Amino acid sequence: MPSTPPPEVYVAGVGLTPVGEHWNVSLRELALEAIEAARADAGGLRPQALFAANMLAPALSGQTHLGVLLADSAGLRGIEATSFEAAGASGGVALRQAYLAVRSGLIEVALVIGVEKITDRVGPAVEAARSMAGDADHEAVQGLTPAAQAGLLMRRYLHESGAPEDALAGFAVNAHANGLMSDHAFLRRAISVEDYRQAPREDDPLNLFDVAPLADGAAALLLTRRAALPSGGRPDVRVAGSSVATAATALHDQADMLGLSAAAESARRARLQAGVESDQISLFELHDAYSVFAPLSLEAGGFAERGQGWRLAAGGQIGLTGPYPICTFGGSKARGEVGGATGVYQAAEVVLQLQGRAGKNQVAGASTGLAQCLGGAGATAATHIFVAE
Repeated sequence: MPSTPPPEVYVAGVGLTPVGEHWNVSLRELALEAIEAARADAGGLRPQALFAANMLAPALSGQTHLGVLLADSAGLRGIEATSFEAAGASGGVALRQAYLAVRSGLIEVALVIGVEKITDRVGPAVEAARSMAGDADHEAVQGLTPAAQAGLLMRRYLHESGAPEDALAGFAVNAHANGLMSDHAFLRRAISVEDYRQAPREDDPLNLFDVAPLADGAAALLLTRRAALPSGGRPDVRVAGSSVATAATALHDQADMLGLSAAAESARRARLQAGVESDQISLFELHDAYSVFAPLSLEAGGFAERGQGWRLAAGGQIGLTGPYPICTFGGSKARGEVGGATGVYQAAEVVLQLQGRAGKNQVAGASTGLAQCLGGAGATAATHIFVAE
C-alpha cells in the first residue's frame, strides 16, 4: 500500500509583545502576553505541545524548567512542554522541533514561545551570561565577549573585502528606518550615515550603531495542519523549509570564520526543501545582533558573493522597496536584541509580511520569506522558509 505523505505545516497564529525594557513585567507575564495573542490570532486553538525558547533565564531570571512553567501559567497544564536553549538560535531551534512534531503527525497543534527578560539583571552579569554562548574553556575565560567576537569578525571582514571603515553604515540606517515605523520595535528613530560615522567606538572597529540594544520581549507562533487552520480570509502561510546546522563553537576552531558555514548549510537545506532559490525570496529576516552578521548572512545565504554583501547596503538595495529587503521591522538593531526569542520574532514578522499585515513596514507583493537566527558566532544556525498560499 502507498504510504501517506506527512502533513504540511502551517502557521495558525502569531503574537508578540513590544520589545523594550520591561522593568515591572516578569518573564512569565511577557510570555503569557504573547501566548494569549497568538492563540487569539489562531481562533483559540489549543496546543497539545509547547516548545519554549530562551537563552538567559537560568542566569538572569533564576528560572529553569521554563516550558512547564509557561504551560501551567497559560492554563495548559498536562500538555507536553519542553525548553530549548541554543544561545541566540534558541527560537529557531524550538520552531524547528515544533515543525517536526506537527510534520510527524503525532502533534496536531504546537505552540512555540520565545521569551527573554534581560532586565532581570544589570551590568557585568548580563555580558557574563551572554558570553556563555562561546567556548567557556577557551574564549569566555579569556574575556572574549560576544561583542569582542563581532569586533574580530568585522576587522577581518573589512580587511578581506577591502571595504571602507563605514561600509556597514547602510545596515544600521536601514534597520532604524524600518524600526521607526514598527509598533513593536524598541528603537524608533532614524539615523543617517553621518550619525554612524560620528558614533562612539564600542569594541573596535564596532561603533555604537553596529551593536543591537539588549531588550526584553516575547513572541509566539501556533503551528498546525492545514485542515485545522482558522478561517479568517487571509493567506495561509506554510512552513516550506526548515533546517538547523552547526559549526565549531570557538572562532579559532572554525576553518573559515567569515564563511558562516552553519548559516550557509542550513539555508541551503531549507531552500532545497522549499524548492526555491535565493532570488525567489521576497524578504530576509536575518540576525543582526552585530552589524557584521548582516553581510555575512547575505553572503552565506546566496544573496551576494563573498566579500560583497556590504555593497547591498551601501547601494540601498536592502530597504523595503529594494530587491533584497532585510530586517523589515528593524531587525535586532532597532527591534531590539531579544536573545533566545529572536527566531520566533523573525518568524512572526515574516508571517505578518506574507499575510499583508505589516502595516507601514509592508513589503509589496511578499510571497516567500526567509528567517534565520544564529547562536554564538554562527555556531548554530536555524533557517526557515515560509510561503503564502
